[in-house]
Amino acid sequence: MTKQTFETRYAHAPKDIERYTTQEMREEFLVEKVFEADFIHLTYSHNDRLIFGGVMPLDELLEIKLDKELGGNYFLERREMGVINIGGAGFIVIDGERAEMLHQDGYYIGKETKSVQFGSLDGANPAKFYVASAPAHHKYPNKKIALADITPLTPGDDEHMNKRKINQYVHPNQVESCQLQLGLTALAPGSAWNTMPCHTHERRMEAYLYFDLEGDNKVFHFMGKPDETKHLVMGNEQAVINPSWSIHTGVATSNYTFIWAMCGENVAYTDMDSIAMDDLK
Repeated sequence: MTKQTFETRYAHAPKDIERYTTQEMREEFLVEKVFEADFIHLTYSHNDRLIFGGVMPLDELLEIKLDKELGGNYFLERREMGVINIGGAGFIVIDGERAEMLHQDGYYIGKETKSVQFGSLDGANPAKFYVASAPAHHKYPNKKIALADITPLTPGDDEHMNKRKINQYVHPNQVESCQLQLGLTALAPGSAWNTMPCHTHERRMEAYLYFDLEGDNKVFHFMGKPDETKHLVMGNEQAVINPSWSIHTGVATSNYTFIWAMCGENVAYTDMDSIAMDDLK
């Protein structure tokens, strides 16, 4: 039987967090455990109804089971989902059809898909499937998105310590989706800042998963209104919820990789409101 957790996190207004303690910020926005062997850990955010989390199969298949929690008959009855494998080689079985998933391969799965099972090729080097799901109004075709087929964006420079590769998986230049966007950004050695200068997008929320942080390296993730920022100290393979009104940027003690998942009004990647550096406080 699949072992699965499903935690709900509620939405907040900017004034709600003005006097939050560090512990309160962590309880509301930080997801400390995403991956666990032979487990599925899911978080349901009331910010645009995003569900995200980790699936880590060893020797048996794991399948997300959600029905009454979503008021439906099965998980993707009225939802779409994106998947990226950040672990060893694995595979997914979508309504009986199997597809191999190498390290950092992705998949888009449309609504009305009844069954998605996750497996590892080698339980000693298991796959780690990061999943993100949003409500959907239309069924778009399922599609594998291999890392080898993605041409990354390459913004940033060494001087500003933000040289990185942005791989867009669930994105209009790869697949059609209702509202979900999903991608993976890898910082170059010597770079530490992501999404700086920062921005907000009132029309979409976003969740980050930070990983590839070795040893005791940490990420300092900044969020909040631009003129009243707060931070969370995060470790490897931890996730954070960013409301639409919040900035979302971070700096770490080494280079790292992160997955970003967005949903909301549209799928325009460039729909954002830039924040001037002098306006940050």
